[in-house]
Amino acid sequence: MTPPRRILLVRTSALGDVVHVLPVLTALRRHLPEARIGWVVEEAMAPVLAGHPDLDELIAVRLRPWRKRLSESETRRQIGQFLRTLRAFAPDVVLDLMGNHKSGVIAALSSGRRRIGLARRHRREPSSALWINQGVAPLGPHAVDQALSLLGALGLPHEPADFGGAKLFREEPEPARQLLAGAPPFALIHPGAGWGNKAYPPALWGEAARRLHQATGLATWVAVAPREEHLAAGIEARSAGTARAVPAPDLPTLAALLRAARLVLGGDTGPVHLAHALGTPVLMVMGPTDPARHGPYGAPERALTAQGLPCAACYRRLPDAKLCLLEISPARIAERARQLL
Repeated sequence: MTPPRRILLVRTSALGDVVHVLPVLTALRRHLPEARIGWVVEEAMAPVLAGHPDLDELIAVRLRPWRKRLSESETRRQIGQFLRTLRAFAPDVVLDLMGNHKSGVIAALSSGRRRIGLARRHRREPSSALWINQGVAPLGPHAVDQALSLLGALGLPHEPADFGGAKLFREEPEPARQLLAGAPPFALIHPGAGWGNKAYPPALWGEAARRLHQATGLATWVAVAPREEHLAAGIEARSAGTARAVPAPDLPTLAALLRAARLVLGGDTGPVHLAHALGTPVLMVMGPTDPARHGPYGAPERALTAQGLPCAACYRRLPDAKLCLLEISPARIAERARQLL
């Protein structure tokens, strides 16, 4: 089999999903050092890949903003520029790492001759298989293993996943450097989540922080993402002064905090997956999603779930935390964190 010369990865979002397919990039570069590798990603996620030494071309797309302003001339101009950049890359092979119509259409628009993705029944949107011409069966249940499965179609061996954490966010922003200068050892809580029912309640996080401090003396910082100030305030209010909110206004700053932490705690959310990829110990509190599919990869002992609930891992998006999270007590979180530390 002739090795491909130009390979395009399509995984536009979200943060955790982009992190889950990083081992595909590192494996491609390891086995195909002469190939030119490109990646189509949402502009908001581009900082994760910016300056990555294994990546030759980063093609940013703005699908979410474009949908809101499709009739505007500037939007049409940006779409035209994206399509020209996409086609100019001229891939031999496209890896559809999303399994839906969005990624399938992008793969087809690239004019890549081989468009490889998960087989129809394993795709997020089965009917999107019409956009690919080579379907692959997944090698395991986890999102990371499913992404790595596509490499077999290129004749590459299935090897342990390498997230290449040292290749991510290699420059620390000055505000983060100042914040971390002389900082004591700390655990970091990231309280937000994409679904309301993935987010452990702030009051319970505050109690967990208080208990962790009692057991270890370790300070707890709370990463404050834009529009999540209320979550940090709720944690501080219930922590008896043991939790401190710190700004994390962008991905580079967040990454610096994650990398410096002794332990990162949160739900099944992108920042916790990023921390795991960076090599920081994590503790993930999981309810509506399955640790076998979306937990910390290769570290099932770092996921906490409620016991014996038939409704757990329902994959339903709901506005607030349900029993699958509420059954996990702050005392249990603090004790597991103490053990991991």
